[in-house]
Amino acid sequence: MADAIQISNDRPLGTSLMRGAALRCPKCGEGKLLHSYLKVNDCCEACGEEFHHQRADDGPAYVTILIVGKVMIFALSMMWQHWRPEPLTMALVIGSLALVTTLLFLPRAKGFIVAYQWAKRMHGFDKP
Repeated sequence: MADAIQISNDRPLGTSLMRGAALRCPKCGEGKLLHSYLKVNDCCEACGEEFHHQRADDGPAYVTILIVGKVMIFALSMMWQHWRPEPLTMALVIGSLALVTTLLFLPRAKGFIVAYQWAKRMHGFDKP
């Protein structure tokens, strides 16, 4: 029982998720997690933690769609309630806001999911 507690505490979930969302290594917080927009590094350049076996797949896209969709619904409601712009203006503003929000959030969602997998020892991250 004590071993199970030790294993679960050696990778703190909150810290690793914050590091992953900041696009840093969930283990050390120093190395970069991504080497391009959405490509995960094979390993951390600072601590050597391997990331090549991560399985984020479509998770970041689903999370991004869910969150950006909620933000856009709120923005659309506020625009309509307070300004009542022309339909073309509203479409351009909401479309631009959705594009920028998606491009900013997608890599952070990927880092978040890879960090979650690391903290929970999923998909090959089970090595001590």
